[in-house]
Amino acid sequence: MFIKITDLAIAAGVEEKTILDWIKNKGLPAHKQDERYRINRVDLLEWSTNHDISMPPGIFAVSNEKPDLPLVSEALLNGGIFYDLPGDTPETALHEVVYRLKLPPSLDPEFLLQTLLAREALGSTAFGNGIAIPHVRNPIVGQTSESSISLCFLKNPIDFDAVDGKPVSILFTLVTPNVKAHLLLLAKLAYLLHDHGFQDLLHRYGPEAEIMATIRALEETSIRR
Repeated sequence: MFIKITDLAIAAGVEEKTILDWIKNKGLPAHKQDERYRINRVDLLEWSTNHDISMPPGIFAVSNEKPDLPLVSEALLNGGIFYDLPGDTPETALHEVVYRLKLPPSLDPEFLLQTLLAREALGSTAFGNGIAIPHVRNPIVGQTSESSISLCFLKNPIDFDAVDGKPVSILFTLVTPNVKAHLLLLAKLAYLLHDHGFQDLLHRYGPEAEIMATIRALEETSIRR
């Protein structure tokens, strides 16, 4: 699950000194071993998402798996798209989100809600520009058999303590069955959200069919290239 600075620099298309600057001055978590830094992929994903730095999703795939699975579009079909979600705080909004998810009987909605709230307490999952990606830092392994993403458009913008100070009106919530799926799906979603056209579509609360078509097109042209 760890990646070397050299490999990260190549994959991210930056110089090694940029990675070192991220570690020393911008808070990228890193572990030193034999005088060399190693970066945990989970830490890298959390950090890059919170700092609005685009990372190619393939960085978060291990060598023996296909980096194009799972797909955001498939997970979104499982989780669903919802409009005019009520709530005036992160707690009340996430409560509404959780109780709209198609969860397996073994996964208690209240437990999932508290886990999501605990993650928010560690640091905001706000992506910026009015979008947040509530998720557990590590998946609740064994509780669900497939990945899902729900997209919820809030009736009223809510303060999620975003770095850019903007209130959140769009929530993508992830539930995944294992660490690999969690890393790849969150990385792919964050990567897609750097597309300005996609963000514009979200901010005008576009229809479900157009959202799904846009995501599938971006998956074909941006992620699978």
